[in-house]
Amino acid sequence: MENAEPNFSKFGISEEEGDKLVADVIRYVLFKTHQNSGGPIKREELTQLITKNYNDRSLPALVLNKVTAKLSSIFGYDMKELQRARPSSTNQARASQSSSDAKSYIITSQLDSGVYRKHIEDTTKSHLTGFTFVVIGIVHLAGGKITEESLWHHLGRLGLSQDNEKHVDFGSTKQALETLVQQRYLQKDKTNGPEGLTLYYELAERGLLATASSSFKESISQIVTSEAAAVDLD
Repeated sequence: MENAEPNFSKFGISEEEGDKLVADVIRYVLFKTHQNSGGPIKREELTQLITKNYNDRSLPALVLNKVTAKLSSIFGYDMKELQRARPSSTNQARASQSSSDAKSYIITSQLDSGVYRKHIEDTTKSHLTGFTFVVIGIVHLAGGKITEESLWHHLGRLGLSQDNEKHVDFGSTKQALETLVQQRYLQKDKTNGPEGLTLYYELAERGLLATASSSFKESISQIVTSEAAAVDLD
């Protein structure tokens, strides 16, 4: 029976060379993910790494398929290709940007959330995890889109000011929010209206993935229930 999966021989590459190429890409993905605090890696970067010494345009697809499979089977990571969502406004410049850099990847753990928290999660960064949850939770409850002013109003109720450059946990709170944009939890969009330019934050790919998870929905449900109970008591 013919092997359904293409191999490196069709590109004139030995299996040993191919395995080394796959390993190089895996190391690059893991390094960049750590360096960028989980931010996306552009497909163009990976393609350039793969084709540095090999010119066949079909090779990156094979290598990336093998990289995805090994990240899953060996490291327990799921490598997802992000399709950057267009903003809800008709801002042409933003839409052009969205389509120009559409293809990128992130890796996420395949472990059960309880196992991940117990054995993998870096507790020294738990404040960042909490900040991320709070921000995407606020945007989610606002319908997936919120003005910058409203977002900071809600964060202000938690003691977080956009002017705080020396927060005990985050340093610059404004930069902490910008990091969520870089990591593709959020995306920013400006719209013109009667009152001039308004800046909005919307859920981006990672934010949408997070809000679709059962653990997120359960946590949000508990928060909403607690808030409703507090109102009733008042």
